[in-house]
Amino acid sequence: MTNRTELLQEALSSRILVLDGAMGTMIQAYKFEEADFRGEQFKNHHSDIKGNNDILAITKPDVIYDIHKEFLEAGADIIETNSFNATSISQADYNMENVVYELNVACAKVARKAADEFTALTPDKPRFVAGVLGPTSRTASLSPDVNDPAFRNVSFDELVDAYKEATKALIEGGADIILIETIFDTLNAKAAIFAVQTVYEELDIELPIMISGTITDASGRTLSGQTAEAFWYSVRHANPISVGFNCALGAKDLRQHIAALSKVADTAVSSHPNAGLPYEMGEYDESPEEMTTQLKEWATSGFLNIVGGCCGTRPDHIRAIAQGIAGIAPRKVPEIEPHMRLSGLEPFKVI
Repeated sequence: MTNRTELLQEALSSRILVLDGAMGTMIQAYKFEEADFRGEQFKNHHSDIKGNNDILAITKPDVIYDIHKEFLEAGADIIETNSFNATSISQADYNMENVVYELNVACAKVARKAADEFTALTPDKPRFVAGVLGPTSRTASLSPDVNDPAFRNVSFDELVDAYKEATKALIEGGADIILIETIFDTLNAKAAIFAVQTVYEELDIELPIMISGTITDASGRTLSGQTAEAFWYSVRHANPISVGFNCALGAKDLRQHIAALSKVADTAVSSHPNAGLPYEMGEYDESPEEMTTQLKEWATSGFLNIVGGCCGTRPDHIRAIAQGIAGIAPRKVPEIEPHMRLSGLEPFKVI
């Protein structure tokens, strides 16, 4: 166990930790063009890369550092690396598979720099870097072809290879935590878990794992069909330091699922919801005050150990959330009576 892992566990036991907000929302405000994404290193790349936000850790590292800094100034304890799409599978959309390792190292290093600078200012409040593994642009459980339900455009082994490459690089860059997030397909998450644990064995290292799924609509299920409780039973074998939900829904609609998870998870519970639901222009308009009112109620209800924001959340949201939950005791992790707990789309407990 690393010293920083011990510091993280100590922090979790004493207060609700604050996660950062939406990196993509912040990047969009810069209105970068193709040349900005390319920089000097990729000026002759053979395909368009505008919109490849992850690559900015290489071509615009100062911008990514400034965004991390803004969230840290707002009160974030944990900042996420700008590596949501930094796997070979997702980078294939830009024909940039060959830079994935370098990209993840760069993402982790710029976050590490910002976190260390803020930790040095207040050593009694250490800041942590969560190395992000996103869901990829493909799904192992579902067919992309409605006319061929058996077809898959990615295999479990391909996902494992992609996640292993990214994980090794995030560790090399200085991540404290590996965060498997925005999980819409639990089979993808299982591939990520297997990849991360394999890398830990190979490197003889073990960092905490955070797992965060996403409930995609009012059905209360992930895209691959699982309820909140079933999702937890499917990933519990990873022994994560936290489990939770993010994205897709705003706090109002996500509350019931976090409440359900908080009752059954014998680990910390996290959530970073969107700033409400997107309106017709694709923007999010829930104010910091509106969002904080809801999340503060979650905290006082005993649902939370880690809280932050996803799509549409800016430093003002994180600042308001940090101030709103300050002094509220973290959720007490329950002792769950041992039983065989299985899951398909629904949870199944053998008593």
